[in-house]
Amino acid sequence: MAWLNSLERRFGFLAIPGLIRIVVAFTALVFVLALLNPEYVGVLSLDPVAVRHGQIWRLFTYIFLPRTFHPVWIVFALWFLWYIGEGLERAFGPFRLTLYFLIGMLGTTVAAWFFGADFSNRFLAASLFYAFARFYPDEVIYVFFILPLKIKWVAWISAALLFYGFFVNSTSYRIALVVALSNYLIFFGRDIFYEARHRKEVSTRRKRFDVQSRDVDEPLHRCAVCGATEFSNPNLEFRVASDGEEYCIPHLSRSESPAV
Repeated sequence: MAWLNSLERRFGFLAIPGLIRIVVAFTALVFVLALLNPEYVGVLSLDPVAVRHGQIWRLFTYIFLPRTFHPVWIVFALWFLWYIGEGLERAFGPFRLTLYFLIGMLGTTVAAWFFGADFSNRFLAASLFYAFARFYPDEVIYVFFILPLKIKWVAWISAALLFYGFFVNSTSYRIALVVALSNYLIFFGRDIFYEARHRKEVSTRRKRFDVQSRDVDEPLHRCAVCGATEFSNPNLEFRVASDGEEYCIPHLSRSESPAV
């Protein structure tokens, strides 16, 4: 996109190489500190009321809160985040990944501040996953270390759950959800729109082609007895009997039911 190219030329020096690796490292640190003192998590969470009282660090420390505190699952979660981050940095480049991440942070903060949505970093992580699925749809992961699934199918399942939540929850939740995923919409919304329009155009052309092909190559009428068609004998007339079969007029008497 032109606007991204322009931003990268002007502000490319602000890129943070290895950004997701940094997030993974600090998340691991917070996990260890939380094991030593569980109250530590409450000091870092995104709490608009606390921010208004001067605890400004909460505006960015929430991104380091682990999504799980199980010692086994945290290893898998951090590895997967690292894996996604490496793929996104290859596809995006450091500057665009940094911008994508910052817009996601801003969207999550706005959702919490104005709509009271307690999303924490859940949808920020989801937006990274959806972006990864856009670039690497056929990558295979093993769900529960057993079931092989392509990334695109996992993304579709996750998106279906989000859509379900969008329709069953309140209006404030819907608005907050859209805002929290604003980075994905900004970066990929235009492409998704054009792809959907292209698929519709291709489907329309294919249907038109099928109809034209049928008109040219396939007969509309065929006698169930002799197999004659309007192509083999243009002068023949055909009727459909009540038994559901089609007959030419000479063989209509062969049907056991009167013609309709």
